[in-house]
Formats: sequence, C-alpha cells, structure tokens
Amino acid sequence: MSKQEQKRLVVLGAGESGVGAALLGKQQGWDVFVTDGGTLKDIYKTTLTEAGIVYEEGGHTMESILNADCVVKSPGISEKVPVMKSIRGAGIEVCSEIEFGYRYKGDSKIIAITGSNGKSTTTKLTYHLLKDAGYDVAMVGNIGYSFARQVAEKPCEWYVMEISSFQLDDIHYFHPDIAVLLNITPDHLDRYDYKFENYVRSKFRIVENQTHADFFITNYDDKVIMDHLTNHSINSQTIFFTMSDQQQPGEGGFVNDENMHIRVDNEDLNMSIHDLTIKGRHNQYNSMAAGISARIAGIRKEKIRESFSTFEGLEHRLEFVATVRGVDFINDSKATNVNSVWFALESMKQPTILILGGQDKGNDYNEIMDLVKEKVKAIVCMGIDNKPIHDAFDSAIEDVIDTASAKDAVRAAYAMAEKGDAVLLSPACASFDLFKNYEDRGRQFKDAVHEL
Repeated sequence: MSKQEQKRLVVLGAGESGVGAALLGKQQGWDVFVTDGGTLKDIYKTTLTEAGIVYEEGGHTMESILNADCVVKSPGISEKVPVMKSIRGAGIEVCSEIEFGYRYKGDSKIIAITGSNGKSTTTKLTYHLLKDAGYDVAMVGNIGYSFARQVAEKPCEWYVMEISSFQLDDIHYFHPDIAVLLNITPDHLDRYDYKFENYVRSKFRIVENQTHADFFITNYDDKVIMDHLTNHSINSQTIFFTMSDQQQPGEGGFVNDENMHIRVDNEDLNMSIHDLTIKGRHNQYNSMAAGISARIAGIRKEKIRESFSTFEGLEHRLEFVATVRGVDFINDSKATNVNSVWFALESMKQPTILILGGQDKGNDYNEIMDLVKEKVKAIVCMGIDNKPIHDAFDSAIEDVIDTASAKDAVRAAYAMAEKGDAVLLSPACASFDLFKNYEDRGRQFKDAVHEL
C-alpha cells in the first residue's frame, strides 16, 4: 500500500482493547496513531514503541485525529466527551475494537457472551469446555487478551468472547456464530441517559447482524429479555435455558429434580447439579448457557459432562478465601451491581455479615431487601459515601457500620461474626472511590483476611 493509498486509523484510548486494535491496524497496513487523555501503562508504551506505532498521552491533538479514515474508540470512553463530539461532527467512521477485529478474523468462529451478570464465569467455562475438547480456541474481550490483539498475534479457529454493552455500541458488521445473552438488569444507566430501554437495546445488538445460520442462546426466565423478544424479531435460531422443565419440549437447557439437562441435536446431556464445581442457582444458568454453546460447537456430551467437573471458578466471584476460627470469608468483589449481590446472597447458607459499598451507580437496594432481612446479621459499609446504604438498611438491620478501607471492613465484620457465620464481600458498587478496580478491592480484602 503506497503512502497515498494508506488509510489512517486513530485509536482513542490505549488500554488493552486500544493497543490490540493498534497492533492489528499496523499489521494490516494502516497508518496508525494512538491517543489517550490519561497516562499509558509502561507495558503498553513498550508494546507500541516496539511495534513502531506513534502515540500520545495526557491529551488529544485534534489535527492528528480529525484526518482519520476510521476511529477505534475504547469502550470506556463516553460519547459526551469533547473529543468524541468533534469526531462525530467530522463524520468520521467510529467502530469498537471487536468490530475492527471482526473485519480481519477470516473464517474463524465466534461465541460471544453478554449479560448484566455472569459473563466472565460463562465465558471462562465455555472456553474451558472447548479447550478441554482439543479445539484451537482463545478467550478474548473483557477477559484475557483483546480480540483484535489475538487476531493480530495468534489467530485461532474459535474465539470465546466476553462482551459488554459498551463494546456493542459501536459495531457495524460484527456478528457471532453463537450469541449468548444471560440476563438483563439495570446497570451502567449513567452511560445510557438513565434510560433502561437504551441499555436493553444495546445488549440486544449482539444479535442484530446474525443470520438464520447463527444461534442465539438466552434466558427464558428473564422477563426483560422475553418482553423484548415479544416485540422484536430475531433472525437467528433461538434456544432457551430455564429453571423450569415446563417450557422445554425441544432443544435447550433446564433443571429438573436437581438434574441439569442440555438438549441439542436430539441428544440429552444430563448431570446432577451437585456435580458442578461452581455452586449456586446463578451458576446453573451459566452452566446451561455454556453447555448449549459447546454442544452447538460440536462437542460430545460425554466430554462436556467430564469438563464440567474439572472447571475452576473465577477469582473475585464468590471465591472462598479462608475460614478463621469458624468464620468463612468469601470474596465476591466482582459484584458491582445489586443483581449480582442478589445472586450471592441467594447462594449463602449461613448467617452472613455483608460488606457493601463503593461508587454507587444509582442502586435500588429494595431488590435485595428480602434476602438481606432473611440472611444478613449486619452490614459493613466500605466506601467514601455510604449514605445510600444507610438510607436503605438502617431501619431493617440493627448494625450498619462505616469503614473506609478493606482492612477496617474485614476487622469490623470479623468482630461481629460468630462461629458458623460467613463474611461476604459483595459490594453492589464500583470500586473507584477507594480502589483501582474490583480486582484491587478483592485482593486487599483477601490480604486483610489472611492477616487476621
């Protein structure tokens, strides 16, 4: 490609997805420029420098941006920031990193997983099922490498991809061979003008480019999903999973008498829910979604059953940490919304001290009120502004106390706990008021437990 013909790719945001898009663009002959309003991590600076990609940090040089043929926007960047308004105003094509990667994926196949809760666990489990069966597969997206980087550096025959609504917002042609939508509950509403229907529409973009040859796997028990399907047609073949066997005359997944069934191609894979290594009702949903995906991908049911029993769960997702003098400590730092906490509490079998708090995203704590009253002995708040938690629970729970660090929260919870109790970190909030991210929050929690 000559210099005159060379197209210009501007990558906005230099995190994992942005750097991945830049590397793929460079490989495919684009003139690539990376720009980030913040500070780049050293590892990404080194990666870009070694690839010969020009970048800037700490601000945006608009004349170097507005001559782009295409802008790849990192998912965390809001449409409301000035640089995006300028790009949109100039009429430049904007796409997400998954869209850019899709254009160069070749004949590979994609299983894409989205939902408000359970995405990471289902993605990791689906990847485990395919990897165990000997498939040439990579786990990409919000977990692991970015899709574009994997395509650039080590393309595979299959990609199992965790996708957020933000990544779906800027797709044009992207469509997975198998799309999974686990559930939809209010989340990230600040990004969607506080309109739930905008968030729902964003999630359903995962199927908008699918054809009759593709598959859509989704949750029959989720009212929001089913209401949307009533009013919108889907081109792909839809397969449901449910906790009820009443709606399953044909293909799909269901649970009956503590047995999980997955029916695809007139074969019934069934196993006891007690043989699943990940526990709780929500993980039965996740397991059905992963199992159906694996069957459609061509994996034998005997192999899937075997792989289910060897799967290890995710760090920071209902992760058992330790038992200290009869008190169990559980790290569910990845629970950044109320619905995640509902699932966590629903799986608890012991009296629980609940650690809540962080950067509130407009939570409605009434959704977990009944479970809190039933299972929670005390609440430990861990955040800068704990007023929403006090407003919700002070009249329902006798002890609602404030702390401002993971160490203080763990010590306070331990002081209130008795032998046989559990201390559950399941914050319902983002972590950015006191921590770098939910991983940092989870690790500090675990460190504090181990210091007891």
